[in-house]
Amino acid sequence: MKNALNKLKEGNQRFVAGSTIHDAESIHTSRIANQHGQKPFAVILGCSDSRVPAELVFDQGLGDLFVVRVAGNIAASSQIGSIEFAVSMFESPLVIVLGHSSCGAINASLNAMKDPDQKVTKHIASLVEQIEPAINSLAVDGLDKVDPADAVKANVMNSVADLCNHSEVIKSRIEAGLLQVEGAHYDLKTGQVEFYDVD
Repeated sequence: MKNALNKLKEGNQRFVAGSTIHDAESIHTSRIANQHGQKPFAVILGCSDSRVPAELVFDQGLGDLFVVRVAGNIAASSQIGSIEFAVSMFESPLVIVLGHSSCGAINASLNAMKDPDQKVTKHIASLVEQIEPAINSLAVDGLDKVDPADAVKANVMNSVADLCNHSEVIKSRIEAGLLQVEGAHYDLKTGQVEFYDVD
């Protein structure tokens, strides 16, 4: 697990420094090597934001990461099922929930909570419903006092808790020492990933 985490950290350092190692040739080689199967060393539950592609942010190649993307990096049923599939089928030892700065899903959820009469589709409303608990945990002095940056972290940690508490597959693998689930934050300005609560 530490090895997998270190690979992500080292890859992000290369990305930040502009010294990535995965070029067209390495991708072509990986495509051929992985055509009959995959063995991703980490699973990333990330936001759908077009500026946060996990493979690039962590400078990993084809077949290295099993990536699940959804607005607001929420851990709803289909995302949990996808991650259960990855850790069971491929025995990936690490799951990272990756939030990011200036998250549109967080800002949209805040706005929807401040103005519950605004019109949103039922599907967007379901996203807001998933993000609401994180925002509410910070709203002791009112929604206007909630810092979106704090809401991003709270939402990431809620998704981490959802994965650990709402999946017997994930929970049992954690208890057996086979899986680590952690939260992280990507800074759009610097390109740096900060890992939460990691020793």
